Amino acid sequence: MAALMIQGCGSDVGKSVLVAGLCRLFTNRGYRVRPFKPQNMSNNAAVTEPDESGRRGEIGRAQALQAIACRTPLTVHMNPVLLKPQSDVGAQLVVRGQVKASYQAAAYQEHKADLLQIVLDSFWTLEAEADLVLVEGAGSPAEINLREGDIANMGFALAAEVPVVLVGDIDRGHVIAALVGAKVVLDEEDAIKGFIINKFRGDPKLFDCGRHEIVKRTGWPDMGLVPWLAAARRLPAEDAVVLGEASDGANRRVKIAVPILRHIANFDDFDPLQAEPSVDLVYVAPGAPLPGDADLIIVPGSKATLSDLAFMRAQGWDIDIRAHVRRGGRVMGVCGGFQMLGRTVADPDGTEGEAGSAEGLGLLDIDTVLGGDKVLEPCRGRTVVGEGAYEGFEMHIGRTTGEGLTRPMLVREDGKGEGAVSADGRVSGCYVHRLFDSGEARAALLAELGVASRAIDHRVAVDAALDEIAEALETHLDVAALAKLAGLKDFRL
Repeated sequence: MAALMIQGCGSDVGKSVLVAGLCRLFTNRGYRVRPFKPQNMSNNAAVTEPDESGRRGEIGRAQALQAIACRTPLTVHMNPVLLKPQSDVGAQLVVRGQVKASYQAAAYQEHKADLLQIVLDSFWTLEAEADLVLVEGAGSPAEINLREGDIANMGFALAAEVPVVLVGDIDRGHVIAALVGAKVVLDEEDAIKGFIINKFRGDPKLFDCGRHEIVKRTGWPDMGLVPWLAAARRLPAEDAVVLGEASDGANRRVKIAVPILRHIANFDDFDPLQAEPSVDLVYVAPGAPLPGDADLIIVPGSKATLSDLAFMRAQGWDIDIRAHVRRGGRVMGVCGGFQMLGRTVADPDGTEGEAGSAEGLGLLDIDTVLGGDKVLEPCRGRTVVGEGAYEGFEMHIGRTTGEGLTRPMLVREDGKGEGAVSADGRVSGCYVHRLFDSGEARAALLAELGVASRAIDHRVAVDAALDEIAEALETHLDVAALAKLAGLKDFRL
C-alpha cells in the first residue's frame, strides 16, 4: 500500500494542516485515505469510536481533524502514542487511547523505544484498510539529541519504510538555513525525498533563487511552495503557542475572556466563538488581569486541575473572577474549569500529579474527587436555557457530586442532567467538550449575553475550510510527484 510522511523543521511549521489538506485532496479524488501520527504531544484530544475490545479511546485533536478530512471515523490507531503534559517536565502516557502511566521527560526517553512495535502495528492496521496513509511527524527530525529510540520521525520512517518530505516555514524566516541545516545533521540513511516551503506571503517569484539554493545544497526535489492559507485559521488549533494570536477584537459586541492555564487542555473548544462576528474572544496570558469589561469568563479544561487551581490563584484570577461575579458578570467552566468552580477538588491518589486537595472558587455547589476510570464517551442533548441542540464528548477523570447538579446546565438525550448552574443563573459549568460546535447551542449561549449568533454548525465551517485548503494544495504542490513518491497507483492529474 501507499504511504507518505510529512516531517517539519520544527513545531508549528504547518505539518498538521498540510496533512489534513492532503487527506482531503486525495479523499476528494476517490482514494481511501487514513491519517497517522506515531507519537503526539498535546492536551487537545478527541474521543474515538470503540476499538476491537469495545473501548473508546483518545487521540490528538490534529489526527481527529485529519480523520474528518478523510471522511472516516476516528480510531485509536491513528495516534497510538499520545503524551499529555501534566508539568514542565512530565506527561501522561496514553497508548492506543488508554492511559498507561505518567513519566518524567528523561524517563520517557529511556522507554519510548519499547513502543515502536505498537506504533508499527497500528500503522500496518491502517495501511491494510486504505489506499494511502498520510503520516505526520512531530517536532523536527533534526533534533538529533532525541534520535536514540525515536518513534516520532526518522526512527519510525526507517522502520516502516515510509518516504519523507520535509516542511520548512518561511514565515518564521531562516527557512533556507533550517532545511539545509537539517540535511547537514541527519544521517545518510535518513533519506528525505523532497521538501515543501510553507506559509509564504507575497510574490512567489521573489523566492525562486532561494528554492534553487535549497535544491542545490540538499539535493532534495522541490515539491512546491504553499502560500499563507487563510482558511487554516478556521481549523482547530493543536498547540497553545497560537493562543496569543487568537483575538483581533474588531467590530465586536461582547467580550469573552479565557485565562491561559499552565496546563490548559482542549482550548479548541472555543474556536467557534472566535469565529462569531459578535464576539471578542480574548485569551488572557499569565501575569495579566482578567479584563474588567468582560461579559463572560470561561475557565477552560486542564490536564492538572489542582495544579492549575493553584496557578490561577497565583495570578490573582480567582480574585478577578469573584469581582466579576459581584459586578453581575457571568462565568462558565468546562471540564477541569467546571471542577475548579466548585467547593472542593480532591486528588487522593495523585492521579494528575501530587496527591492532595484544595478549596475551589466556591461559585457552584459541587465537589469533585479525581480518580477512577477515565470517562470517554460521546454525548448529545439540549441546553436548559434556550433549548439549543448540542453534540460533543466527555473526557475526564473524576466524579462530581453536590446539590448544584440538581440545576443542570444541559439535558442529555436520555433525559439526565449534565453540569450545574448557580442559584442566580450566572455561573455554570459542565464536562462536555465541543459544546459550542453546535450552532443552536452557541446561539443559546450568546442570546444570554444579549447578542445574536450566526448559528452555523462549526463542523460545516471546518469542512468547507478543508476543501478550500485542498484546492490550494492542488495548485501549489507537485501532487503527482507526491503521489508517485508515496507509491500511489493509478494516480491521474
